[in-house]
Amino acid sequence: MATKTYPLFSSSELASHNTATDCWVSLNNRKIYNVADFLEDHPGGADLILEYAGKDITAIMADEISHEHSESAYEILDDAYMVGYLATDEEEKNLLHNKNNVPVEVTLDLTQFQEELPAEELLNVKTDYDSDLKKHKFLDLNKPLFFQMLFCDFSKDFYLDQVHRPRHYGKGDAVFFGNYLEPFSKTAWWVVPMLWLPVDGYFFYQGWIHNSHPLLHLFWWGVGLFVWTLLEYGLHRFLFHLDHYLPDHPLALTIHFTMHGVHHYLPMDGYRLVMPPAMLIALATPIYKLVFMLLPYRFACSGFAGGFLGYIMYDVIHYLLHHSKLPGYLQRVKKYHLEHHYKNYELGFGVTSNFWDNVFDTNITSVYHKKTQ
Repeated sequence: MATKTYPLFSSSELASHNTATDCWVSLNNRKIYNVADFLEDHPGGADLILEYAGKDITAIMADEISHEHSESAYEILDDAYMVGYLATDEEEKNLLHNKNNVPVEVTLDLTQFQEELPAEELLNVKTDYDSDLKKHKFLDLNKPLFFQMLFCDFSKDFYLDQVHRPRHYGKGDAVFFGNYLEPFSKTAWWVVPMLWLPVDGYFFYQGWIHNSHPLLHLFWWGVGLFVWTLLEYGLHRFLFHLDHYLPDHPLALTIHFTMHGVHHYLPMDGYRLVMPPAMLIALATPIYKLVFMLLPYRFACSGFAGGFLGYIMYDVIHYLLHHSKLPGYLQRVKKYHLEHHYKNYELGFGVTSNFWDNVFDTNITSVYHKKTQ
């Protein structure tokens, strides 16, 4: 059965429906209801509703002095009178209409795993926090996420199921720590090239001046770049998706959530798409030591420069795959990566390329094609 969908409406559109024959109201500044047919049946009289025509009724619905409404009243609104969603400022600016000026429809539940990748316009539509918490009983997006995880009583199986069901915060970036540590949980994409390209340049220069011939330097540089593609795949599959090998303990789940789970939970959060510098240093240090232990200094510099450039390009491309309109081949790469988030997180571990997915039979497209044959 097809999932029921509703359109997004702007605040000005809501406000324009303000008469007795065309009376719209919103709840939690999100869900919109056409209650014109209910006016005469309202126990408090039509005039009380008409005061709020074209406006939000959250406060008055919960007002104990006026009348605190029961849970069934909210359910009746959802079942009988809902007509759409009120766009947030972000949605109204960027997502309310697509390139053909056709209103974007919003599915009731975008957390369901998809047989086909949803339309791109849907991927930034704000999750209804209260409904999501009530239905899934996972994390409250109104509160800092880290401490909810640290003191959770989720089982590992429940956590893995829920953390891979995408949500969208809808008004910037979700609160992770909610204290002085908050800035350290965010990394802008441009920090990666700004911080690490000079470091990569240093190793490239050292390889250039210490190798006996430029072609020897470029050979090892190419080897390093190629090895990075395997590292990209391996780290994503066997470290970030350690998933089923995790201990069933809140601390282990919190570490998983901090490293990669939060990205699957909030895949369109722009400040949690690239690796924070501290995490990169922790992951890159043993690789750096291994390279310089196994290879002569001149080859190690060249190889490390190639591999490190591969990482820089990976992180920048990863950001673009989530937040940019891309041409040709890169658009296909984007679709493939988003299928990893919205279709099957246990396949499609290559981000910049599906080469190693083809080698190790984890290509999303190929696996799903085999299933349909």
